[in-house]
Amino acid sequence: MNNQNKPGVILVPVDFSEQCVIALEQAANLSKVFNSEIHVLHVISSDFSLSSLFSDTDKLEFTKRSKEKLEAFVDEKSKEFGVTMIPHTVDGKIYEQVVKTADILDAQFIVMGTNGSTGLKKRFIGSNALRVVRESHKPVITIKGKHHRRGCQNIVLPLDLTKETKEKVAKSIEFAKRFGSVVRVVSVLMTNDEFIVNRLTRQLDQVKKYIVEQGVKCTAEINRDTKGTGSLAESIIDYANKCKGDLIMVMTQQEDDFTDYFIGSSAQDVINRSDIPVLSIIPTPKKDTTTIRPF
Repeated sequence: MNNQNKPGVILVPVDFSEQCVIALEQAANLSKVFNSEIHVLHVISSDFSLSSLFSDTDKLEFTKRSKEKLEAFVDEKSKEFGVTMIPHTVDGKIYEQVVKTADILDAQFIVMGTNGSTGLKKRFIGSNALRVVRESHKPVITIKGKHHRRGCQNIVLPLDLTKETKEKVAKSIEFAKRFGSVVRVVSVLMTNDEFIVNRLTRQLDQVKKYIVEQGVKCTAEINRDTKGTGSLAESIIDYANKCKGDLIMVMTQQEDDFTDYFIGSSAQDVINRSDIPVLSIIPTPKKDTTTIRPF
């Protein structure tokens, strides 16, 4: 069978909260551009609903009601957003089942609502979203803000100097071509060292030239930490707000000595704090990484 025309998959985990509905609407917009199916996942958390306090009969009834609720929810939102959605209900730990289901479905993206909470706030759309970003093998788009434009006019692409970000640049080009976006490449300067400034300028010019050669509009600029906060994430978010960004692309990193992915502190801050959707890209492990470091 020829699978070349098989539609892609966007996976949206939901807990029926307002933020998850916002994420689902954004996923619906993406699906129309990427010609993708939307699969809606509700995880019955093993931490609560299926605890030892419930009898087997109670568990079966709870699972049945959960499936019925999801099916009704998906039917309503399919009609509201004008796209077909496929429901899935599973038991287990939320982040584990999201990652597992995305792998099984070979999802193009996971789209998750998040409230940016961490620490003691163990809410579905806070800590679980970050855990999914950290452990997913698929790109994850986190949606924190309440109001978003339907399209994607401006993609913010933060870069710095150390390892390559070819995958992130390639993803920005893919999105820009589909949406007709402008890619806004930006680096935040935390030093006045002339050598670093000149090197960074050359790097940005090279990236801009490459993106333009692919037929995509692009700007590139260096932003100084004028507020003196020392916060890379805050500077990136300020820039994204200034240029009316619709999507910020960051990259998670992989430590050579560990098997799990982790989120760099600046990337995690952006995910937690940005009201603009954030696309987290997982780099393919490579033996030689020598130019621009993943943000």
